[in-house]
Amino acid sequence: MAEEKEQQELQQEEGKGGKKKLIIILIPVLLLILGGGGFAAYKFLFASKNEEKPAEKVTKEVKNVEEHGVELEVGTFIANLADKDADRYIKVTIVMEVQDEKVKEEATKRMPQIKDSINTLLFTKTSEDLKSPEGIERLKEEIIRRANAILPTGGVKDVYFTEFIIQTS
Repeated sequence: MAEEKEQQELQQEEGKGGKKKLIIILIPVLLLILGGGGFAAYKFLFASKNEEKPAEKVTKEVKNVEEHGVELEVGTFIANLADKDADRYIKVTIVMEVQDEKVKEEATKRMPQIKDSINTLLFTKTSEDLKSPEGIERLKEEIIRRANAILPTGGVKDVYFTEFIIQTS
C-alpha cells in the first residue's frame, strides 16, 4: 500500500512537471504568433495607406501635366563655381514655368534682374553642392524663391534645366 501511494505521488509529480514544460514551451510560441500577427496587421492596415500605389502616382503625374503653366525661356548660364581646390564651371539652360501670360510678361520685363539673381546664386555653389539630385532640387527651389521675390505677384511655379553640365579645367 505504501508503494502504491508512492507511485501515485510520483505520477502526480510527473504530471505537474509535464504541465510546467508544456507551459514553458507554449508561452514563447504564443508570443511569436501574436507578435507576427500584430506585425502583419500593422503592415496591411497602416503601411498600405501611407504608400502610393503605382496607378495613383501616374494619375498625379498626369494631373500635373494637365495643370501645366506657361513656359518662359530664361537662357543659358555659364558660371564659375565656388570650389577652392580646382576651377570648375557650370553651364545650365533654364526654362521657367509661370502661372499665366500676365506673369510671363512681367518676368520678361524683369529678365535682367532674374538673370542677375541666377548668376549670383550659381557663383555661390560648389560642384559638391550640385552632384546629388537633392542638391539640384535645392538649386531649383532657390531659383524659384529668388525669381518670385523679384516679381511683384510671384507666379513662378517650377524651374526646368534643359542642359546641365559641370566642367573641370
